Amino acid sequence: MGYAPALMEEPVRIRGLLLLCLFASVASGQGIAQSAPGSAAPAVVGTWEGESKCTVPSSPCHDEHVVYQIASASGDQGTLKLDAYKVVNGEQEFMGTLSCQYAKRLLSCSGRTDHQDLWEFAVTATTMQGTLRIGTEKQLYRKIQVQKKPSA
Repeated sequence: MGYAPALMEEPVRIRGLLLLCLFASVASGQGIAQSAPGSAAPAVVGTWEGESKCTVPSSPCHDEHVVYQIASASGDQGTLKLDAYKVVNGEQEFMGTLSCQYAKRLLSCSGRTDHQDLWEFAVTATTMQGTLRIGTEKQLYRKIQVQKKPSA
């Protein structure tokens, strides 16, 4: 299957943009989310809230206000789970759970669906910026930016 040159360049541009945002965040003094020495869970664990924007206008996708709750997956050390909610009329509606891995400030998740979805987030102490790519060609489907909510 042939690809248009512009489509092949898109992943490179998105990765470059994510890295630029990550470096800008570090330079602004926000710092990088890391686990405290001896802690069992990475600093990415917690509640995150923000916006998920569609990138494919002709799709059934809609821009959404989202809440992500990230926790250690029970019984699987090193794996995290991300429970995703969209907010509609002020109420959280459960969308699903993603299985995630966190390493070197990158959170990679999958819903393990037929869509072959890949969710990737660059993580700082207070911000996650990421994308959802779907299909075997990993078409960019969503751009996501969420902020970590303070622990209660």
